[in-house]
Amino acid sequence: MTSLSGITSELAPWLSMSAPAGITSLESLKVEPGTRLFRSTLTLFGLIPIDYLDLTLLEIHPHTGFVEQSPMGSMRFWRHERTLEPTAQGCILTDRLVFEPRFAGAIVSQLVRWLFRHRHRQLRRRFAVVAG
Repeated sequence: MTSLSGITSELAPWLSMSAPAGITSLESLKVEPGTRLFRSTLTLFGLIPIDYLDLTLLEIHPHTGFVEQSPMGSMRFWRHERTLEPTAQGCILTDRLVFEPRFAGAIVSQLVRWLFRHRHRQLRRRFAVVAG
């Protein structure tokens, strides 16, 4: 949930998110709530820069969730809350998003909705357990 390889696999193949050399997990960083951890470039297909975010965590709870509220080039406001809730069958992952695009609000809203559906499909593929 907080490893850079995990984030990369959720976004692949459409987007990638940069991080400074040597950072492999957000949990390994000294998080001061509300303070920027680093600037990340979002690239389309790993090649074309399309946005940036100043990665800022308000809360991080290892293995159960985080609250990210990061300034972004394309957004007036961006807040992403992720929670993991254990169940007998595994877990329930919930992403709550609040955002305000700077332009093309209806189109950007649809793209964000599509991207998070894609991320959840990637997670199901990676972590799904087949009964048997």
